[in-house]
Amino acid sequence: MSKKDCGNHDTFWCSCKIKKKYREILIGLAILIVLVLLAILIVWLALRPTKPQYYLQDMIVYNLNLTGPTYLSTTIQVTLKSHNPNDHIGIYYDKLDVYAIYKGQQITIPTELPTQYQGHDDVSIWSPYLYGIDVPLAPYLTVALEQDEAAGYVLIQVRVEGRLRWKVGTWISGHYHIDVNCPAFLTVGGDGAGDHGFHYKPVTQCNVEV
Repeated sequence: MSKKDCGNHDTFWCSCKIKKKYREILIGLAILIVLVLLAILIVWLALRPTKPQYYLQDMIVYNLNLTGPTYLSTTIQVTLKSHNPNDHIGIYYDKLDVYAIYKGQQITIPTELPTQYQGHDDVSIWSPYLYGIDVPLAPYLTVALEQDEAAGYVLIQVRVEGRLRWKVGTWISGHYHIDVNCPAFLTVGGDGAGDHGFHYKPVTQCNVEV
């Protein structure tokens, strides 16, 4: 048998040569992958991406009434402002849902915001309506809501949940989960209250987790 066919006296030599070539290819691929990942990491760290900022600018309560012993109907319009503070990083909002919470219980169905791209240092403003019709409440929450209204204040949380992607130059990241929590302090009656008896007082900037 010829040397080309790896005769008995050359079998070990041929096997070692093939293994060596495969090893060189794998090492080359590994180095290439590491270099690409390192380059992405350097760019990412250099640009220092900052999570977006959210503000609850306004809330109008059209309806916040108990419709039975343990049922609540709600109609609210909120005005949300989102700011991308990054100078070189854009944000793709692929999905955003907004809903209201009272003492840990969701009281409106999620309202989906339009998908959009937010460029460098851009600002977006949304004014969605949030609805909840005959939402079952735990009995203790019914009592708590009546007590809060009698005391003259109600605290509602406006939540935004969804998915976003970062854009750096032509590179676009994978999906990241975003969770926004905006406290809404409502006073009942008194000066400044609207036709429906509630007045919104801006509290603080919303808490954002990405």
